[in-house]
Amino acid sequence: MDRREFIQTLAAASVVGFLPAVSAAGSNPYDFPSFGQVRLLHITDSHAQLNPVYYREPHVNVGVAGAWGKPPHIVGDAFLEFYGITDATPEAYAFTYKNFAELAEKYGKVGGYARMKSLINQLRQSYGMERTLLLDGGDSWQGSGTALWTRGMEMVQANNILGVDVATGHWEFTYEPAELRANLEAFKGEFIAQNIFLTEDALFDEKPAFDEFTGHAFQPFTIKSMAGFDVAIIGQAFPYTPIANPRRNVPDWSFGIRLDELQELVDQIRQNHSPDAVILLSHNGMDVDQKLASLVSGVDAILGGHTHDAVPNPVQVKNPAGTTLVTNAGSNGKFVGVLDLEFGSAGVKDFRYRLLPVFGSYLDPDTEMQAFIQQSRMPYANILDEELAVTESLLFRRGNFNGTFDEIIGDALRSVLQSEIALSPGFRWGTSVIPGQVITMEDVLAQTAMTYPETYVRELNGETLKLILEDVADNAFNPDPFYQQGGDMVRVSGMTYSIDPTQSIGSRISDLRLENGEPISAEKNYVVSGWATVGEISPGPPAWEVVAEYLRSKESVRIDQTNQPSVKLRTGNPGMGDWNIWECDDETSYSSSESNCETQRYFRCRAGCSLFGRSDHACGTARSGRVLFPSDIWRPAGRSWTGAGRRTKQHHGNVWVEWLSLVRAHESYGIEPVGSSRLLSETFSDIDDERWRR
Repeated sequence: MDRREFIQTLAAASVVGFLPAVSAAGSNPYDFPSFGQVRLLHITDSHAQLNPVYYREPHVNVGVAGAWGKPPHIVGDAFLEFYGITDATPEAYAFTYKNFAELAEKYGKVGGYARMKSLINQLRQSYGMERTLLLDGGDSWQGSGTALWTRGMEMVQANNILGVDVATGHWEFTYEPAELRANLEAFKGEFIAQNIFLTEDALFDEKPAFDEFTGHAFQPFTIKSMAGFDVAIIGQAFPYTPIANPRRNVPDWSFGIRLDELQELVDQIRQNHSPDAVILLSHNGMDVDQKLASLVSGVDAILGGHTHDAVPNPVQVKNPAGTTLVTNAGSNGKFVGVLDLEFGSAGVKDFRYRLLPVFGSYLDPDTEMQAFIQQSRMPYANILDEELAVTESLLFRRGNFNGTFDEIIGDALRSVLQSEIALSPGFRWGTSVIPGQVITMEDVLAQTAMTYPETYVRELNGETLKLILEDVADNAFNPDPFYQQGGDMVRVSGMTYSIDPTQSIGSRISDLRLENGEPISAEKNYVVSGWATVGEISPGPPAWEVVAEYLRSKESVRIDQTNQPSVKLRTGNPGMGDWNIWECDDETSYSSSESNCETQRYFRCRAGCSLFGRSDHACGTARSGRVLFPSDIWRPAGRSWTGAGRRTKQHHGNVWVEWLSLVRAHESYGIEPVGSSRLLSETFSDIDDERWRR
């Protein structure tokens, strides 16, 4: 798609308001009227992706307890409907996973620091440089081979060119303390974190601190004066760094949410400095920030990161003293958040917010940044450009459970390290590779480049495997956001399990089985491989070497089906996108795995369930039967069912189900209510794409 066609498409998309209005071909889609007196630009979680990338948003982002059905736990069609975005537009491509491979071919890569620099320059210059700030929410120093090999310094230099004024951190703390200090000395902006203190031992040993009296390891806040207005920026680093990452890299520092300390600091800033606005630059994660906003008074806006959520509109959270805006600006350089503030006599009077996708098809690269990227990459080009294999399917990572690139990593661990089972961390970072694209070493490093990449092979019994899954599940799905301490669910290969995210720790995980269906015994030992151990340093080769060795042995790879757990959830969860669900009378639904490209089953539970749902079936076969469909089951719009008249049963847990397998002509098809309960055994053919609705 050329630039003229792209702008015309943007013009149609801009009516919903997240992109500025585009009046005609040739207009600048990022040109919009100024508002207020101060503009805050926000980026976060770029994970060292200096060049444009493909990055697929999650198809599963489950919200539990009070987060159910609320941003950011809305995906796919539910996301488009919630925010009023038209399907198949550039915005739909940027903000959702829907038809990702097709739209990636159409709209191209996103992000990249050279194009982001061009956009930021425009946004600052059009508003007035003296009235703008650029804030980085952290996780910019890690996520690529070159960032790792330069120990983060490459990204410090890139952020200096980008013009970052203030930053906080998370993965920045995975480098050694001396490396971190050297990077901060080279950083031209201010690094702030109110929630990191020296430990008692470090204080006693007189280790370096920003304030020995308060114990703050880093500057907790800064005040920026712009056009006669003062804006206080408070830093909130990732509070669980010593839990989610190796403690050995932060031996002298104590982390935490520090709710009471934050409230005290906000009160002191307002009393002593009387700023026009107080902003929290946070790496807590969206759910944590929303709870924090409800408990802490006096913060006008939280510009958040960590969970990689691209949230087009701020969530307005009430608290005892008023309202706090909570935002999250996505990841991997895909977006720039723009918060314009208008001030009155009592502080912030009004605001305008936009989350702008960085579309490579429109923006020209900034020449200074582009030259820096090319120079920085040059010494490593031969390594990064190595072609390992071709993918025949879309490879992605982001989502609560296994992505297709996770399958590659898991298969590689099991094959190269010769294990029965593989475990891989549920990191949210990692770019996407579209079908037909060559997988390079740079792509593998985008999934694995970190300071503790070592692999292991060890024996674990079934009880330990369940404990691991339970522990990670409690981090991911704890109903109290303040106890959500990690990333997504650990990825598994060679085994399956069931999970009920709504249960408490110890009761979420059940039905552990090897991939051949054999139940995993609590007492039996299994050979398990994995990588990225947080405690001791593992003895095996780095994960990227294992994955590269595996891919070199393949001419091509294809992942049609991901190893998803069976998930028990309340019916209609908008955080479940392309997922196969059979629903029950007790308002729960079980999901298996993503549907593959050829066939699909429909289930009817016999034990108290009244709905049918989808599940996978091996490609190339089709079975059917005469099945009773209740009134709220769905079928292809204007179509009917096909079948060979064969009836089969499958056992799932303690429930026997009858199923009807349907040949699929394409990857998706339209559905509509069947009507009253009836028997169906009609012809089904010529399914149309992109017509799902429910």
